[in-house]
Amino acid sequence: MFTIDLSIRNTAFPISVQRKSAEDAEAVYQLILAAIRSGNPDIVELKCEGKTEKKIAVRASEISGVQIFQKDGTTPGGARPPGFFAVAAE
Repeated sequence: MFTIDLSIRNTAFPISVQRKSAEDAEAVYQLILAAIRSGNPDIVELKCEGKTEKKIAVRASEISGVQIFQKDGTTPGGARPPGFFAVAAE
């Protein structure tokens, strides 16, 4: 399972969605990058494959970072990998 984390400005915790395949995760990553690059305050809507009831919508202009990582059985408690921290440059 692949997790895509979005860092949102002025929000302490990331928003996450999951994809089952690397290709689907990469497609979501590229969609988010395109939305960030556009500079428009368009809404990005995402659904989670891991938890099908989970949906999010966020303004692309508020996204300050995005990362993909693969969740595996060796990470204790399913913890997130260290080191991801986004700072928005304005």
